[in-house]
Amino acid sequence: MKIVYYSFGGRYSDSPRALHQRALTRTAADVEHVWLAHPSRAAAFPAGTVTVPVRTPQALAALHGADVVVADNHLPVWDKRPGTTYLQTWHGTPLKRIHRDALSQTDSEEVLARLDDDVTRWDVLLGPSEAAAVPLRAAFGFTGRVPVTGYPRNDALLAPDAAARRDRVRAALGIEDGRTAVLYAPTWRDDDRLRDAPASGLPLDPDRFAQRLGDDHVLLLRLHHLVPDAVRGGDVPGVVDVSDHPDINDLYLAADVLVTDYSSAMFDFALTGRPILSFVYDLEHYRDVLRGFYFDLAEIAPGPLLRTGEEVLDALADLDAVQAASADRYREFRERFCHAEDGRAADRVLDLLLPAAVVSA
Repeated sequence: MKIVYYSFGGRYSDSPRALHQRALTRTAADVEHVWLAHPSRAAAFPAGTVTVPVRTPQALAALHGADVVVADNHLPVWDKRPGTTYLQTWHGTPLKRIHRDALSQTDSEEVLARLDDDVTRWDVLLGPSEAAAVPLRAAFGFTGRVPVTGYPRNDALLAPDAAARRDRVRAALGIEDGRTAVLYAPTWRDDDRLRDAPASGLPLDPDRFAQRLGDDHVLLLRLHHLVPDAVRGGDVPGVVDVSDHPDINDLYLAADVLVTDYSSAMFDFALTGRPILSFVYDLEHYRDVLRGFYFDLAEIAPGPLLRTGEEVLDALADLDAVQAASADRYREFRERFCHAEDGRAADRVLDLLLPAAVVSA
């Protein structure tokens, strides 16, 4: 039995990482685990992990010889042999429209056709919730199995050691007890890819954040990997750029509040039970022109929709009031989008993916 894993261009991350870590404890010793790794990321893989460089003949050979392939994104073109099972975990509950559903297409027809070709190889597509399974299936025109298992990557947020891990991460990031850690994790904008230069500055101004909230707060800046470096916060006291931190679950656990926009981060962070602020300064443009939504954000958002940076800072200054005002919305959000998450998603996926002969209880 050979399992090949791939995540985000060759990183050790996301649900493939969670499945790999759980599989190491549950599969027989003779099961072979191989990762497709980008050379610049290879050093981040755990010692002893077998890797091959992504987009090389070695990677194609690994895929061709796999019994199971686990990926969270589209793979490079490869020949799938009969008997191979390709599990697509995807990488988030889709609020924003994806693939050919996006209102503004920035990918060429050639790229979209290649992605469609990859979908034809999928055997199983994971559903994080019943609500999310519907747009995921439709967006890719996928007709195979979409079991609602929850996301393996989220198991860590509900693990018995979550509180201890929170303490360790906060200590490593230099966040003192009693200090409010604000995780700012916006998504990327498709039109930034079309500009010669990125839009200048961050919508949530780090300097103003530090000035307004002072030493009682720290801003953890987690920018999407497609956001240009030019818009980062720079050297501002009280701002820590964690964009390159290898595991976002560390940041979810360390944070006291999430500020995001249209990112799927809100669906994962809701498992912590901590407040979520939606900073939607460009809502109409993003919803009606740029990308479009599968769900009405004003209806489903687990917290307030805030239009300006000052509104965000006002909310951060009184999170108790935010939580009290949003309690019903937050509960309904979790019931709709987090109902399958119980910390055992990886086990459910392994049970449905692997024969009983190679996976233990």
